[in-house]
Amino acid sequence: KLNTGVDTVQHGVEGLMYLLTESSNLMISETDFQDSIRVLGFSDELNKLLLQLYLDNRKEIRSILSELAPKLPSYHSLEWRLDVQLASRSLRQQIKPAVTLKLHLNHNEDLTAQVLQTDPSTLLHLIQQLEQALGEMKTSHCRRIARNMK
Repeated sequence: KLNTGVDTVQHGVEGLMYLLTESSNLMISETDFQDSIRVLGFSDELNKLLLQLYLDNRKEIRSILSELAPKLPSYHSLEWRLDVQLASRSLRQQIKPAVTLKLHLNHNEDLTAQVLQTDPSTLLHLIQQLEQALGEMKTSHCRRIARNMK
């Protein structure tokens, strides 16, 4: 009926699905959606139809996406302990510190625990890397990307 190839129709439907799922996933506003589809070069009437299709189905698409998304564990609590070995039979004045972390996670209403152990220097390096990543998020480039993702 459309006088086009099967591949063209399939790619068109997949493109429309991708546009709607990504827009719904990011919960972009009406103006951002209009700006996104304006670049595609469609007529104003088709742009209005796509916007109405997005607005009508946004919540339903988000609910389907949330059901399909894998349920990842979430943070519940953290216990930590500092152990220091002061001496052993072979070395009398040795100081060997170790940090033990017990991370409690929620996973589908079940509590699980993960025990991690590291030395203080590795823990300090990890903290520095995380602080550096937080600092990166304060740059104008990252703020612009985060603003467009919302």
